[in-house]
Amino acid sequence: MSQNIRNIAIIAHVDHGKTTLVDAMLRQSGIFRANEALVERVMDSNDLERERGITILAKNTALFFHDTKINIVDTPGHSDFGGEVERALRMVDGVVVLVDASEGPLPQTRYVLQKALAAKLPPVIVLNKIDRSDARAKEVLDEIYDLFIDLDATEDQLDFPVIYTNARDGVAHRTAGDDSKDLLPLFEAIVKHIPAPPGDPEGVLQIQVMNLDYSEFLGRIAIGRV
Repeated sequence: MSQNIRNIAIIAHVDHGKTTLVDAMLRQSGIFRANEALVERVMDSNDLERERGITILAKNTALFFHDTKINIVDTPGHSDFGGEVERALRMVDGVVVLVDASEGPLPQTRYVLQKALAAKLPPVIVLNKIDRSDARAKEVLDEIYDLFIDLDATEDQLDFPVIYTNARDGVAHRTAGDDSKDLLPLFEAIVKHIPAPPGDPEGVLQIQVMNLDYSEFLGRIAIGRV
């Protein structure tokens, strides 16, 4: 069963399109019914986060791609929330590194990426906003590669796949300018390059709790990794 699961964290600087991309992934996975309204900024569930457009608390959501369940953990990027970052990364088996194709990797990306590489997590690189007139995908990709080297990435981590996206329109490309019309290339890259979680389905049930929440319908909720 665990072979049909992928646990990923999304790393990005503020305004590089992380929440927009997750919203698009949820739409295209069919997680919402046709008559169900999708609240924009699904991952920013905290009122302050919605107001400021930033991620403070590490949260999670899930979707299905064919028969594979993809669990997505949204990570805060600021060093002030380092405890949240480390808890989030202990939940996952790989990371999606989302970078603006114009601005390139910025400090918020560097901080969380450093933690992820140190934890030996394999990355998938996503260059977002490739539709911008000032996009410079090739140069930004070189900057990302230099950043990985600077952060002592392993040879396996340096051999990362690259996906080009326009998250606002829900489109991903394996090569810049191909004729893709949806996020299929991104889903396929996640399933192919992020490993399934280890574990024994027949073993004793154990859970590493990452966060606590409360629902008026369910009561107190513990969110964690089994």
